[in-house]
Amino acid sequence: MSIIANYTTMNSTALKIKTGRIESIDLLRGIVMIIMALDHVRDYFHYDAFIYSPTDLSQASVPLFFTRWITHYCAPVFVFLAGISAYLSGNKKSRKELSIFLLTRGIWLVFVELFIISLFRSFNPAYPYFNFQVIWAIGICMIVMSALIYMNRNLILLTGILLITTHNLLDNIHVPGSNFPAVPWAMLHDPKHFTFGSLDIYIRYPVLPWIGVMILGYYLGGLYTADFNSGKRKKTLLLLGIGAIVLFMILRSGNLYGDAAKWSEQRNIVYSFLSFLNVTKYPPSLLYILITLGPALVLLALIEKPINRWTGKIVVFGKVPMFYYLAHILLIHILAVIAALPTGHLDMVILYKAVNDTVELKGYGFNLVTVYIIWIGVIMMLYPFCKWFARYKKTHSSEYWWLSYL
Repeated sequence: MSIIANYTTMNSTALKIKTGRIESIDLLRGIVMIIMALDHVRDYFHYDAFIYSPTDLSQASVPLFFTRWITHYCAPVFVFLAGISAYLSGNKKSRKELSIFLLTRGIWLVFVELFIISLFRSFNPAYPYFNFQVIWAIGICMIVMSALIYMNRNLILLTGILLITTHNLLDNIHVPGSNFPAVPWAMLHDPKHFTFGSLDIYIRYPVLPWIGVMILGYYLGGLYTADFNSGKRKKTLLLLGIGAIVLFMILRSGNLYGDAAKWSEQRNIVYSFLSFLNVTKYPPSLLYILITLGPALVLLALIEKPINRWTGKIVVFGKVPMFYYLAHILLIHILAVIAALPTGHLDMVILYKAVNDTVELKGYGFNLVTVYIIWIGVIMMLYPFCKWFARYKKTHSSEYWWLSYL
């Protein structure tokens, strides 16, 4: 009877492994996807976004700082959960099949970043720029993982830990100019803006540390196999998450290691605290990874519960991450164009440069309250479409192979 009871308990959790979806993972992904839209709405609508960085403590307000800072959780959680998903996908495939899937999906994601998302951001089919951001980074990580999965699991983990913990040793290495060594180095570790004639290339997500984050997710994907004890999984996630937060506190408090941007005392205790939190995202420093993945791991353990009415709505977004990502970029830009038209800003390239290069758009922009209202509106508009696609994907995944790439 105890065996039957344990089996029943295991299968009553939010995992639902037999259905092919792990709802705690979809829930966490859905949470950060909703938060991500806030940052992109702020990019396109907040008047200060075209003048200075929201983490510039000499100018940013506390609400503006946290509006930006909370979205730091999005990229590392995306990449980490992509690693978990890669591992779980491998449970249904041979190693060769998984390798081919990761390779082809990685190439597809790079294509999506450069040619679909760039078009959605510029509305210019002439492609005046290419922006290497989170989708391209995930794609490159998957391409690398397609080879790494043939290694011993412990060696894979060691590789990930080394990439995450030691890449900050490279912070002072910079390759000047726009020559051949400068471009690949920017792709690996040193974000940079290149101009080749009329073409702008923005490399914002160097991949070395992101590969480490995906590796960590891939390794911890073993916690989500059907025969792994749920209590042990939650305990492991909690300990790892709390450990990451404690390590962050130790390293950050003394400016010991892990971030090129040191914290310092500011004009008051509140801004000193903001300085303490103001870690480097480009590329993601060790401290950035610790303070984002640490709480994410804790939350992942705590939300492993049956889905209710409200969390079920958030899960919808988590089930269709690529569809949501493309749709929200397109929708936000369309809304920004509509908002900018009365001010005379008709050139989409100008709007893009304002968003990415803090070029001031005179007469355009809204306060932070308006940004939040627009953000909520965007989420509400996207929900029915995401719900439809999630249902379509679930009912047609066996018929159309390409759905696994969305």
